[in-house]
Order: sequence, then C-alpha cells, then structure tokens
Amino acid sequence: MESKIETHHFKTEIQQLLNLIINSLYSDKEIFLRELISNASDAIDRLRFKAQTDPEILEGDTEFKIKLTPDPKNRTLTISDNGIGMTYNEVMENIGTIAKSGTVAFLKAAEQSKRSGSITPEMIGQFGVGFYSSFMVADKVTLVTRPPGSEKATKWESSGDGSYTIEETTKPTRGTTITLHLKRPGRGEQDFTDQWVIRSTVKQHSDFVRYPIVMDIEREELIPKKEDLILDKDGRPIGKKTRKEVVREETLNSMKAIWAKDKKEISDQEYEEFYKHLSHNWNPPLEHLHIKFEGTTEYTALLYIPSKMPLDMLMPEYKHGVQLYCRRVFIMDNCEDLLPDYLRFIEGVVDAPDLKLNISREILQKDPLIRNIRRNLIKKVLELLSNMGVDKYEKFYNEFGRILKLGIHIDLENQDKIADLARYRTTKSNGRLISLKEYVDNMKEGQDAIYYITGEDLSLLSNSPSLERLKERDYEVLLMTDPIDEWVIQSLPKYKGKPLKSAEKGDLDLGKIDKDKENKYLPLFNYINATLGFKIKEVKASTHLKDSLACLSGDRDDPSAYMRRILNSSGQKLPELRRVLELNTDHPVFAKMKALFEKDKDNPVLKDYINLLFDIAVIGEGGKVENPSRFSKVVGDLMSSALEV
Repeated sequence: MESKIETHHFKTEIQQLLNLIINSLYSDKEIFLRELISNASDAIDRLRFKAQTDPEILEGDTEFKIKLTPDPKNRTLTISDNGIGMTYNEVMENIGTIAKSGTVAFLKAAEQSKRSGSITPEMIGQFGVGFYSSFMVADKVTLVTRPPGSEKATKWESSGDGSYTIEETTKPTRGTTITLHLKRPGRGEQDFTDQWVIRSTVKQHSDFVRYPIVMDIEREELIPKKEDLILDKDGRPIGKKTRKEVVREETLNSMKAIWAKDKKEISDQEYEEFYKHLSHNWNPPLEHLHIKFEGTTEYTALLYIPSKMPLDMLMPEYKHGVQLYCRRVFIMDNCEDLLPDYLRFIEGVVDAPDLKLNISREILQKDPLIRNIRRNLIKKVLELLSNMGVDKYEKFYNEFGRILKLGIHIDLENQDKIADLARYRTTKSNGRLISLKEYVDNMKEGQDAIYYITGEDLSLLSNSPSLERLKERDYEVLLMTDPIDEWVIQSLPKYKGKPLKSAEKGDLDLGKIDKDKENKYLPLFNYINATLGFKIKEVKASTHLKDSLACLSGDRDDPSAYMRRILNSSGQKLPELRRVLELNTDHPVFAKMKALFEKDKDNPVLKDYINLLFDIAVIGEGGKVENPSRFSKVVGDLMSSALEV
C-alpha cells in the first residue's frame, strides 16, 4: 500500500527566507556544499555520541562517510551520510519550520545587509539555515532520511515555491540522502556536476571535516593484457598493456585533526580554513591560540577570536562555540563548561584524552578535569588579550568589549585581570579608548577617586552639568555607555586601591559648602521643596555645579537614572524614586529668585520658575519634561521679557 503524500505550505518567514536566498546574488554560491557537508558531519557526530551508551544503533555499519554523487546527464548532485537520520516528526520540525526565532533574526539581519549593499555568506551558517542554501543552486531538493532502528523512512521534497511534500518511504540504510536538481549555471558560474569543481570546493571549505568525504572518480588506467602477460624476476607483470576506464571511490578531504599537529607544521592559511569550517564564518579570525597542556593530565586546545561579532551573539539562544573531543572523537558542541559566558565569543576545539567518551553534560560540570581545563583556558585567553597590539586590541574591544566586561561582574577570581582589559572613553581622551590603569596613572595630584558617569549618549554624558566642578579641577571622568557598566561598577568598588565614585550621585566632597550662604537660601529651598512636592526628595546647594542652574542627583546607593531606564525597558518596573534637586547658589538667578520670594512669595511667576528649574535638571541628564507645553510657554515668556529692542 502506497503511503499518502501530504502537501504543506511554508510558514511566512520561511518563504521570505527562501525568496531572499533564491533571489539574492551571493558571490560564493559554493557555500551550499559546505553547509550540507557540515550538516552530514553533525549527523554522524550525534550518532557516534549516542552509540557510546547504545551501540546497537550502529546496525553493524561503522564505516562513517559522506558521499557526493554528481550526475551531469540528469543534472543532479546527491549528498548522503550514514548518520543519525530523522523521523517523520523530526523532518516536519527541523525542515518544515526551520530555525524558529533564528529565522526572523536572519531576515532582519539580511534586510539590514541589503540596505548596506552586501549580504554576507557567513549569515547562512550563523543562523542555522544552511539546508536552505541549496536553493541557490537547485530548483528542486529531495531529502530521504531514516533513523537507526526504524523500518520507515521519510521523503521531503520542495521546489522552494511556497510548499513542500512529505511522505513515508523506504531506505535500506540509516542516514540522510539529499538530492539537488541543479539549475543550469550562468556565464562564469561553477557547474556542481563537474568533479573538479566539487573536488576543489571540498578542499577549500571542508578539508578538515573529520569523516571521509568520498566521490566515485572515473579515471583511465593501464591494464596488462592477459594474453601477453609476462612476469619479471620479481613476479611483477610486464608486457603489453591496454587502457581501461576504472571507477574508484576516492576521499576528497585530508581529515586532519589540525589541533593534534605541531603548530610549527600548520600554516596561517590552514588555521584560517579550519576556523571557517568550524565557525561557518567567512570572515578571517582576528587571532588564534593553539596550546597543548602536559602534566598529570593532558589536553590540547585550538581557540579562535573572531574578527566580527556574529549577528546572533546577543540573542538569548546563542550557543557557545567550543567543541569537546576525546582522542579526536567528538563528544559535544556548545560546551559551556569549558569557558565562561563572558568569553562566549571564543570558537574552537578542546581535545582531552582522559575524558570518558560517554560523559554527559550533567556529569561534565562536576568533572575536576573540566574545571582544570576551564581555569587554564581562561588564563591563556586573558593573557592573549593582554598581549595584543594596541590597534588589534581596539578592533577586538569594539566588537566584544561589552561581553568581556561581564567578567568583572561574574568572575571574581579573575576580576583584576579583566578590569585591566576594560577600556573607556573619557572627558579628556578625545574619543580614544583608555584603560583604567592609564586613567590612574594620569590622575591629578590630590585626586583620590576614579570618577565615572553612566548613560546612553557619549555627547550628553561629556557635557553633563554634573561634571562641572570636576572639570574645574581638571579631573578626568570615565564615560560609561554600555548597559553592562552599571553592573561592572557594582562589582568593582576599587581599582588599584582607588575607589570608583559616581559623578552624579552623592556629594563630590571637592570643597566645603558655604554654610552661611546655604542658610540664607534655606527658606527659599524649603519653598521649592514644598512646591515640587513628591517630584523630589530634597533641595540642597550643589557640590557638582559651577555654571549651570540645577541638576538632579541621587544618594550613593541609589540606582542611577540610566540603570532605572535599563530595568524599566526590560519590563522590571521599579517603584518611583525621588531624587535630590541640587541648585547652584552662585548663579545670579538665585539671588533674584530669593529677592522675589522675600518680596512676594505668592507671585505665580515664582512657581513657574521653580518648575522650570526642575525641567532644566531633567533635560540636563537626558530625560523628558513632564509638561512640554508649560516648559515652552515659560521659556518663551522669559525670552520675550529679556529681549529689548
């Protein structure tokens, strides 16, 4: 009885993705082969890992390989593996609705890339949509797959036109076979039914795949004629020979575990090609680290620092890029226990011969060897970053600095080393990033604290009224514009013995307040406090201001205005926090307000000016005024009365 063929329509975002891939002019269309080979390699990895605890799933077939079969006559290319295969439901889940939220992110990133004039091929691998890259070269794709132990296989087929068919079928062996019905190549395009095109593509992009990538190669060989066969004294045939076409299965890739070789034997090009194979990223790495630890335990690591941040790195579902091996046998990918979250940008492999092959992710966390590897890898990576040249490190920091700084908050053991690697722009650096050590070395005589201010906009921060007294003293201020900096300063109260002090919270203690003057203004301060009511906590003479009228500040332990905006935008609504309104009693406006208050405290202009003072303080820190219409009217009235013709 024949199985029923079901037709399904792609979800909207999948069809958008297909249209983008099919219609976009990728300059490197051969990436489809890299992606399909990589998927096949992953399928064999998963089978071997599962076989550690369930050897029966191998079904007696342990000769793992990926076979490529071009057919120039019918214009097809078939990629088959003997890996884990998929069930009917898994095909529906993984192929019919591929990538889920990653698809949406891919489309968004691709749209941005289109606007900038280039859609980069590394996007394919980063977002897990490699299977669909087949449609760049094929007008129909047929997939047949069977998991081990199953009598049924599944056939999936689509022309990329909005729908696909799926049905039950038969397949004599486990694994997956993908047949691409290739488009006719255009002028100057490669023909992927050509054996030499396939051979060169595999050599360039998949040479380091750990399983044989094989293809039947037809070549002409000289065969001795039997009727004329004569043997020499050593028994070797001599005499007449004839030419005959012979088909032999050849392995196209070297399968070298590059990390196991002596680094003196590896060229920069080999390191780069392995990185591209490993990361699915066509941008060359910024730096690599190849180390072998010897002693009571031995392990080898080959780690890479990307030159560009992957487009999905800041997404919640982003996975770490380090793979774990034991004696060159794949154990698991995305091994989060080998490196902490603040080094999640690192890609690479770690091979630990003393690990158990059937180790689970749960056991991994408790394994003392893994903890030892983790500790040493962190040390080596931080040393590598510390020893980078200035230009290269700045390039790294612009991409990954905000992630690295997370380590100051979560890794107390290495906090000082990570703090040494942090970089900030300051009020005196002219846009240049400087280290905390450089800041401390440049501190003025008598300066006993490291001053900082946090916020989103660099220009707004550098011109904040809260910095006026610090600038008067020629003190440098760190301008912290990454959200993570709010957590950094909570975890780093001191650096090199110098306390970190907010330039916008608490008293700056840069000099004594003139108490006599403050007492003269106390009745006016009380009136301002009563007028503004619950908008503020208190009114006081400012230790921050020199030229500006007013600013808002908080107590030392209060969250900053920037922190409150971060938490509110993430859905964590904080209770309303009243701030301190600081006033510059040296400003001539206050002498006039004091005179008006003493003459006629019920004058409505006085209340208008008080609300205006508060609005000016809010605007000074980048906030929005509560009543823009009133603000505009008061400012307009002031301008009108001030302009004399």
